[in-house]
Order: sequence, then C-alpha cells, then structure tokens
Amino acid sequence: MKFSLTFAFASAHFFAVAQAGEVTVAVAANFTAPMQKIAQAFERDTGHKPKLAFGATGKFYAQIKNGAPFALLLAADDVTPARLEKEGLAVAGTRFTYATGRLALWSKQLNLVDDKGEVLRSNRFNKLAIADPKLAPYGIAAMELINKLGVQANVVPKLVQGESIGQTYQFVSTENAQLGFVALSQISFDGRITHGSAWVVPQSMHTPLEQDAVLLNAGKDNSAAHALLKYLQADKAKTIIRQYGYAL
Repeated sequence: MKFSLTFAFASAHFFAVAQAGEVTVAVAANFTAPMQKIAQAFERDTGHKPKLAFGATGKFYAQIKNGAPFALLLAADDVTPARLEKEGLAVAGTRFTYATGRLALWSKQLNLVDDKGEVLRSNRFNKLAIADPKLAPYGIAAMELINKLGVQANVVPKLVQGESIGQTYQFVSTENAQLGFVALSQISFDGRITHGSAWVVPQSMHTPLEQDAVLLNAGKDNSAAHALLKYLQADKAKTIIRQYGYAL
C-alpha cells in the first residue's frame, strides 16, 4: 500500500509538472511589486511560469495592436482593456477589475511633502516628476489633480515626464526630481509609507484608477493564462494586493 500511494503521488506530481505551461503577461508599472509576489506564489501553487513585462499601459496597447504575443494584460485603467475587447484583440467576457490604485505625491526627503500637498504651491522644489499622460493613467490622474488644485503656474514649468510610473519613481528615488506623483504601491506596505515623505491623494480629486485585467487573443487557448486570471481573483492574490495599498 505504501508503495502504491508513493507511486500515485509521484505520478500526480509528474503529471502536474508535465501540464505546466508559460504565460506572458503585460503588467502596468504601478503593479510591479505585488505582481512579482503573486507570480512567485502562482508558480509555486500551480507549476505554471509567468513571464512578466512591466511598462506603461499606453505603450502596451500599441504593442498589442502591432501583434505583440502577450497572453494577458493587467492595465492601469479600465479603458484600455475595454478598447482592446471592442477592437477584437481581447477575449470577450474575461475583463475584470483586479485593483483600484491610489496616487501619491512623494519625495525621498523626509518632511518635504506635507499631508495636504501644499508643497506644490511652494518654491521648495525644482522638478516634479509625473508619468506621461499620453501613455500612463497615473499621469492623467496627476494632471487632473494639478488642474483641480489650481497650481499649474507653479508646477507646469517644473514638470519632468517618465514614460511610465516606474520611470517616474526612479526620477524621485535618485533625486533627479525632488517630488513626483507615484503609485502608493511603490512607496508603502501594510498601510505605512516605507521611506521619504508622502501625501496620499484623496480619490475624489481625480478619476478613479480602476485597473482591469483581460485575456488577450494570444492567450485564448493557453491554460496557464486562464489559471492566472483565476488566481488573481483568489484570496491569496487579494491579500497581497491589499498589502500594497490597493482597494478591491
């Protein structure tokens, strides 16, 4: 009996490994840290191997339109996945909101950023980094906020643009810009700002950053892609997503 059970277990494990596949995923840059953790857990739990690419949602849209073989898109908005679905480049009925992001004004310097963003009206900074609004939804949100606060005259001459929110974070973390609008997920964990000073922007001050995932045509027959979409909606992934400050 012992031999039979061991053999059965070994056979089941071999079958699972044999059935494991790869899935290529385009991931919005703001979701880098949580997605890396989710991918590790997913591979441990399923045997499937995610191959992750991080960048600006707008850039991914252009690449997918030009035939890039991504199986899944985890966008920084809900508009791009819906557009791909409408254009016949994504599988209808697979789109869902995996997270709602938060925008933050951040500096690597302690005490530079106050809890109301009044620093934007001051002369205490030379450069303010934002993600390119033409490519990145977080950049659009940042510009909406700047306009709502009425600080265009002070801020716009100091703007430097990153291609994605990832590049924007790099500008501030290397102090090439004293301030920057970044994703809360890049600077916090378990509800605490991990370094520097920050203002978490109220969600009412810009269009909600509802982030949708969708199965692309290249992943239609990919079992690993289907498995990852399901995994993103499971409790283990949701716990990780919440740890980085996203709402669900």
